[in-house]
Amino acid sequence: MQKHVVVIGAVALGPKAAARFKRLEPDSRVTMVDRGKLISYGGCGIPYFISGDVSEAAQLRNTAFHMLRDEEFFRKTKGVDVRTETEALAIDRAAKTVRVRHLPTGAEELLAYDKLVLGTGSTPSPLPVPGAQLGGVHAITSLEAAQSIRALVSGGGVARAVVVGAGFIGLEMAEALADMWGVETTVVEFRDQILPGVLGANLARMAQRHMEEKGVTFRLGEQVRAIESDGGGDGEGRVARVVTSNATLQADLVVVAIGVRPSSGLARAAGLDVSERGGIRVDAHMRTSDPDIFAGGDCVELTQRITGQPVYLPLGSLANRQGRIIGTNLAGGQARFEGAVGSWCVKLFERCAAGTGLTLPAALAAGFDAHSVHVSQLDRAHFYPGKGLMSLELVAERGTGRVLGMQGLAVGGDALVGRVNVVAALLPSAPTVEDLGGLEMAYSPPFAAALDILNVTANVAENVLAGRNRGIQADEFAALWAERARGERFFLDCRERANAEDLLARHPEHWHNIPQGDLAGRLAELPRDKGIVLACNTGARSYEAFVTLAHAGFTDVVSVEGGMTAVLAAGVDL
Repeated sequence: MQKHVVVIGAVALGPKAAARFKRLEPDSRVTMVDRGKLISYGGCGIPYFISGDVSEAAQLRNTAFHMLRDEEFFRKTKGVDVRTETEALAIDRAAKTVRVRHLPTGAEELLAYDKLVLGTGSTPSPLPVPGAQLGGVHAITSLEAAQSIRALVSGGGVARAVVVGAGFIGLEMAEALADMWGVETTVVEFRDQILPGVLGANLARMAQRHMEEKGVTFRLGEQVRAIESDGGGDGEGRVARVVTSNATLQADLVVVAIGVRPSSGLARAAGLDVSERGGIRVDAHMRTSDPDIFAGGDCVELTQRITGQPVYLPLGSLANRQGRIIGTNLAGGQARFEGAVGSWCVKLFERCAAGTGLTLPAALAAGFDAHSVHVSQLDRAHFYPGKGLMSLELVAERGTGRVLGMQGLAVGGDALVGRVNVVAALLPSAPTVEDLGGLEMAYSPPFAAALDILNVTANVAENVLAGRNRGIQADEFAALWAERARGERFFLDCRERANAEDLLARHPEHWHNIPQGDLAGRLAELPRDKGIVLACNTGARSYEAFVTLAHAGFTDVVSVEGGMTAVLAAGVDL
């Protein structure tokens, strides 16, 4: 039976749902409304438009075959009527109508619907400080906002910028400003690490150090108190300074990237079920509490598939998948979206960070008796040109060995994302470290090592959980090294003499060297009344040394996971 579907929101989820439904029911009618003038654009590409990597804003709106996704495109190629600059004001569920207003003219009308789709997206969290409304203070709210920033920067009007927030958008914007335009860029984050909540502390330090080497300054553990204009206050004019809890920073541009909130006011006003955090509640078919209204994308709350708890994950990849499911179900299908494990990746200059599932702090907060291990290894055969370092942190549950998540940092972004995607696909089926250790991986020297880093990381986790190895990560090593003067620890470098020479020269009283291959014959040189800290390049030889010492009766021994590679990458001062 023919029906009229009204879709509110035309950026990611809305167009996907509308086009899918029309393919399944060509005789039905779809009306899509959006308060913006520009629709159906790749919002995640905005930082790359600002950086200049994407030269024209239209490229974010084009299809792969270079057609502009505007109103005419949807009308002619998709059979969807699109009304831009049209705001949805209210939903009358009893009458099954939506009251809308055409913003340029103020004209209002009622749109009757048989089924309604809410793809209202999210709203940037405001910065609640004086001066947040000054000229030159921007949030990444839309493609139009991005065009304003690009025009300002490309016109030479920005020498110094402050980015508030060290999440995905904040770091991408910092790279865009510092790399392409040479803007002196400072990132202010009130938490004590970058990418908080999604990346482990040691990997975060490694990523931060790389960005610092590229010219970005970080001020962590600081809060923005005010934004001031040239007049010194928060009144009229353009931004001149950002006042934090510890400093005053000069700025010609401020980018606020402190997260987003679901845009669910329309749903709440209509009496739909909305969570305390503001996400619209939907079932596995993406239906709201009203069976004739569907919702998806950044405005909804989802189920975290590992914990089973509600979670808010505003990701474009999820919105597109949910849009297809909604389109199918509008046509009478029973497609399901079971939730998400939470997978992500971000480019940071010449590094890529990526992850899936739970971090160690998140796993502990969710009630798991969890532990994590760190491995740093080459991403392909050690003898193949073009190899790069990859660092992985695997989170697993003690006792069961269940894998709960993995995060990583690498030179080769595609290689890292490939490993993360493998784990993401497995997580809903509750794999163990043993499963991951025995996982079949495609191998050829240009692409991987014969024993893939994913297998190696799982094997390390299995050894640690079974008590066959005791590892410490870079931050734990740093704490022990800072107390070296107390003489309670014996730091043993298991590498060959040439690798250890520099540290031996700098710290002859604290740094010691016995190559792993010689250790069994030189046990008498080791103290039995001190804890022994083993280190090598990546942690492989120090594990072998650990086994040797454990067999010889040494009990207070730890091995540095990721080795000196991880320690130095994290910026530990030696």
